[in-house]
Amino acid sequence: MAVLALASVLTLSGLQAQNSKGSKADGKADETFLKQAMQGDMAEVKMGQLAQQKGADDKVKQFGQTLESDHTQNLEKAKSVAQEIGMSPPEAVNTEQKATYDRLNKLSGQQFDKQFAQHMVQDHKKDISKFEQESKKSGSVANFAQGTLPVLKKHLEMAESLGGHQTKGSGR
Repeated sequence: MAVLALASVLTLSGLQAQNSKGSKADGKADETFLKQAMQGDMAEVKMGQLAQQKGADDKVKQFGQTLESDHTQNLEKAKSVAQEIGMSPPEAVNTEQKATYDRLNKLSGQQFDKQFAQHMVQDHKKDISKFEQESKKSGSVANFAQGTLPVLKKHLEMAESLGGHQTKGSGR
């Protein structure tokens, strides 16, 4: 354990030395990505809770539980990476995420299920694209993105199975 801790400290100090020599723009891009990823995790936790409350279909409620659990774990990992690169985690979701939550919160039953599923498909497709781009880089943020991709892809499959794939062929 002590060896692991020492290795982590050495790796971190190496990363910090690298970051100070490297492009400041790269560091800013990583921070921006990580901030958006953490806001996304916070939003998905809230959406998962909402699905458990408002969903009519048991599959929607189960997916909500999965979202809440997986994105809570992912948020913890993201916070750890943020600490590693000396970044403060965001306090709240962004305006668009809040607006989507508020819109879905006004729905119920099958109407909620349909809108929720559609939103989850679109949202996860967007996220997968961003995470794939980030995962091609190197460093702890890229490693985080690589580790998150399988979970996002699993969520997309689950969302599509809920009937949220009506938009699949439309290129959205």
